[in-house]
Amino acid sequence: MSIWGKIVGGAAGFAIGGPIGALVGAVAGHVYDTSRAEAAESAGIQQPERQIAFTIGVIALSAKLAKADGVVTRDEVSAFKRVFKVPTGEEKNVARVFDLARKHAHGYEPYARQIGGLFRDNPPVLEELLDCLFHIAQADGRVSEDELDYLRSVADLFGLSRQSFDRIRAENIGADKADPYQILGVPHTASDEEVRAAYKQLVRENHPDKLIAAGMPEEFITVANDKLAAINAAYDRIEKERKEPA
Repeated sequence: MSIWGKIVGGAAGFAIGGPIGALVGAVAGHVYDTSRAEAAESAGIQQPERQIAFTIGVIALSAKLAKADGVVTRDEVSAFKRVFKVPTGEEKNVARVFDLARKHAHGYEPYARQIGGLFRDNPPVLEELLDCLFHIAQADGRVSEDELDYLRSVADLFGLSRQSFDRIRAENIGADKADPYQILGVPHTASDEEVRAAYKQLVRENHPDKLIAAGMPEEFITVANDKLAAINAAYDRIEKERKEPA
């Protein structure tokens, strides 16, 4: 069953709880029992629910990021389809979740806090979700200062460090001009060994198979591969620059 089949089924919402569980229930047309959901949430959630939480988190936070005009634009849906492999025939469900999240009484903060809590033991998954938001923020060809402020706030609510945010920003904005040291999260004065160690750690943490095992749905594999490519490119660039004669 695709992730959309699980979402539309709605039962996972009771295990996830919180604003994300409420949105899953609304998508499925279920009456949401908050007390039952909170009790289930306190016991922890399993892999399928983590995948659903990640997917709904991307959509809900993207909807809050977009202009609150009450309409899902073609650019927004197209951007989401670039980061998420939407099965044929499920486009209307994507648009429906966007609309529900946009109209929901919650602001973005409860969604971000819940996602941060659910994946607190796997920061690379949170970074991957932030990567997805950066992709969607660029739907109109640029990321505005207001959008950057929003993304910084989401990163803070996720519990990510400012260094992590700056690294993710460098990976996503102006890749041809990005500072490769910032992408790897090391200073320009780092030794070759320190650069290599940082690179290997990022590759381990951001390998798509590891992210999927931690709860990222396979449908988001494109963004995971793009992130790994940016890390590899940054390391290759540093190696090349350091080998060039002064």
